[in-house]
Amino acid sequence: MSLVIGITGGIGSGKSAVTHRFAARGITVVDADLAARVVVEQGRPALAAIRDRYGADILLADGNLDRAALRRIVFADERERHWLEQLTHPLIADEIRAQLQRSASPYTLLSSPLLLESSQKTLVSLVVVVDVPEAVQLQRTMARDDNDEAQVRRIIAAQIPREERRALADIVIDNSGSLAALDEVVDELHKEFLLRAETAAAAR
Repeated sequence: MSLVIGITGGIGSGKSAVTHRFAARGITVVDADLAARVVVEQGRPALAAIRDRYGADILLADGNLDRAALRRIVFADERERHWLEQLTHPLIADEIRAQLQRSASPYTLLSSPLLLESSQKTLVSLVVVVDVPEAVQLQRTMARDDNDEAQVRRIIAAQIPREERRALADIVIDNSGSLAALDEVVDELHKEFLLRAETAAAAR
């Protein structure tokens, strides 16, 4: 398995803008959010467990999970969020490991909003935090997801505090500027990560 670098950040920080730029440079990005969708697909045991707990109304008309409805439940009740995490986190970790093993790029990015709060951090050699002020998180998330401010604040409150996230980072990307500025940052980091990957490969 190639060198794995973790990318994380609070909701609305722009992790996708960062990872898309690495992907454009030929780097494999394993997205924990996408892995989380895989483990609750139709026919998977996790979806059956969620339906048993919350009833058929938690499903869309086509039988898929109503993710918006589930989000409202788990961010309104901490006990329900813990139940869901205990169900899905081990399954998500297994899916992530399988995708990391399949990567063929010089290094691999693991993009995860819960990187620092979960066992996923044990899968990475370096932690990169994408950071913006909370006001920017609110603005971007409300515009993107059509959530009201109270809902976005609940999501932010459920995540690791911003200062703690920054303190745990090996590298912090300030993503409050322009996309051109972000391109320059990613260019420099890509060069650094290629060197790190070469060094790690030589040491094996």
